[in-house]
Amino acid sequence: MTNQDLQSLKNKYDIIGNDPALNRALEIAVAVAPTDITVLVTGESGVGKENIPRIIHNSSPRKRGKYFAINCGAIPEGTIDSELFGHEKGSFTGANEMRRGYFEEADGGTIFLDEIAEMPMASQAKLLRVLQSGEFIRVGSSKVLKTDVRVIAATNVNLMHAVSKGKFREDLYYRLNAVTVMMPSLRERPGDINLLFRKFASDFSAKYGFSKVVLTEDASILLRKYRWPGNIRQLKNVAEAVSAMESMKMSAASDKCVIDVDILSRYIPREEPNLLPAKSSSYQDSPEAATEREAIIRSIIQLRQDVDYLKSIITGAAPSRPQLPTIAPPETMQTPTQEMSERYDDIDEDPEEQDFDEPETEVLSIKSSNMELIEKVLRKHGGNRKAAAAELGISERTLYRKLKQK
Repeated sequence: MTNQDLQSLKNKYDIIGNDPALNRALEIAVAVAPTDITVLVTGESGVGKENIPRIIHNSSPRKRGKYFAINCGAIPEGTIDSELFGHEKGSFTGANEMRRGYFEEADGGTIFLDEIAEMPMASQAKLLRVLQSGEFIRVGSSKVLKTDVRVIAATNVNLMHAVSKGKFREDLYYRLNAVTVMMPSLRERPGDINLLFRKFASDFSAKYGFSKVVLTEDASILLRKYRWPGNIRQLKNVAEAVSAMESMKMSAASDKCVIDVDILSRYIPREEPNLLPAKSSSYQDSPEAATEREAIIRSIIQLRQDVDYLKSIITGAAPSRPQLPTIAPPETMQTPTQEMSERYDDIDEDPEEQDFDEPETEVLSIKSSNMELIEKVLRKHGGNRKAAAAELGISERTLYRKLKQK
């Protein structure tokens, strides 16, 4: 695209800024528009991702077809399938008539799925089918319908991280991510901040007849230094708030309102680094997550110690708490040591024939616990003694003797 074409595109969609990353995003949108390839728009909330699908649709052969922008996070989970794919009359309570969904209505056009990461897993599977074959089924129907729709999705989260957590389908991610358009955050394009502020303040003043807001040099520096976690949306709110509260109605004596750094600082929130959105292309564990993971590992180790301790009681070994387990290299773990073989060779012996030094009350408690465990495992295997004995780690003969002594 020439600079003239790029500026014409910005004017058409009211896009302000000259940042190279912004220009690159617009160029990609225009380049992929003539095709039907799926596009994933990424970037933080408030950066203007909604402009990209409109540019793609209006620059494509589908521009005469319908265009729907759907916020997946704003539709309740119980109704999203009906919204997207439609439903038959009587398919659920309140379905008083047949309804065509967005994919059916947009046949020949474009659908923009914003906040795609909020889509339920079940709906993701249905969306994948539409992307692969153009087929879908209305809720409450068994008839397969066809549609010809271009899908553009957007997200402000790291989808690969969502995939690793089991919250987003991996196959759907790769199907959507044919081409990625990354919209830069406002703090990544500081040279555009003052341009945007002047645009928003000027539009507000013209609409309501207020004086034009002008920033001093110090105020402009403050504006660029702030990190803008809410991006363009937050900057617009600040510009309009300053215009409304500080400027006066236009008069012959005054046609502008000068805002210095002291006045502007009243409208810019205090820096809160913890509220800063993470870049969608990266992920890093927080200290809290690392602490939680460490606690889980310690709990697993303690659980293994307790299991080993109970096994030592059942098999007749000395009932002492074991030390923290040492994980051997893979080569040594593949072949049991002689000590381990001797330990498991004794498993067929009757635990009641071993010598114990515990008081009688403790012995009775252990016996009761053993019987409860045996009964539980037997119920699990439907009374199959062989399977129960195998899980308990004792011989079938020992299990039979214990049941007789019950």
